[in-house]
Amino acid sequence: MTASVSIRKAEPADSPAILECLQEAFAPYCGAYTPGAYRDTVVGPDELANRMAAMCVFVAANDLGQVIGTVACYLVGPEEGHIRGMAVRPGWHGLDVAAQLIQSVESQLRTRGCSRISLDAALPLQRAMRFYEKHGFRRSGRISDFFGMEMAEYIKALNASPPSEG
Repeated sequence: MTASVSIRKAEPADSPAILECLQEAFAPYCGAYTPGAYRDTVVGPDELANRMAAMCVFVAANDLGQVIGTVACYLVGPEEGHIRGMAVRPGWHGLDVAAQLIQSVESQLRTRGCSRISLDAALPLQRAMRFYEKHGFRRSGRISDFFGMEMAEYIKALNASPPSEG
């Protein structure tokens, strides 16, 4: 089932709802994160403002206009984009909101000339890792340190145009 949502670029007025979305999505994992990693994942208002200035931030909104998901992306090289801050409110899990957010990021990065996307997933986020793998991301084998936590790098090659559905 696909949820009735719209994906759009975030606006400054979305900031409180984005912060709530991040908090709700990551609260169940708070104990599995180091304090520094949690603070950098569930950002505060200033950090979100910096993220919105430096990255392309998307929101998923339901038919009432409420923010139910978010994701950010930015260029890390001339042909590589990176995803950060993917979150969907728990009540919307399993309704393709995350898939729609990923499609928006892929489209954005494709138009910016990217042929590859990377992201880092915290090892406790097993459900997220399965989601990324289901959507064409593969582990690169690289494990990095993120404020004392291990993060697995995922990569995905982008086609010149999205695959047709049919």
